[in-house]
Amino acid sequence: MYIVLLTYTKPLDEIDYVLPDHLDWLNRQYEAGHFLASGRQQPRVGGVILARTMPRGKLDALLATDPFAIRHMARYDVVSFQVTMTAPELSRVNEMLAAS
Repeated sequence: MYIVLLTYTKPLDEIDYVLPDHLDWLNRQYEAGHFLASGRQQPRVGGVILARTMPRGKLDALLATDPFAIRHMARYDVVSFQVTMTAPELSRVNEMLAAS
């Protein structure tokens, strides 16, 4: 599994202009089953994506298609980790991870 940290490299007014395209891209990744969660960082300096286990090259290729990446508007830091424990209320996540 991966945690992807996006850090904006352009002003927020430029980010907001491209945000609808980024949200469409995120929706396509959810529909394809690649992403489990995402959201804005607080304060709003970027975003966070929780991605399913996949070959790292595939994740890098997916991230390269993000409109923010195409327009050089964000830096992506990827952390790979193996989930070994979750809270009981995340039992559905445990089932999904076991199927990955």
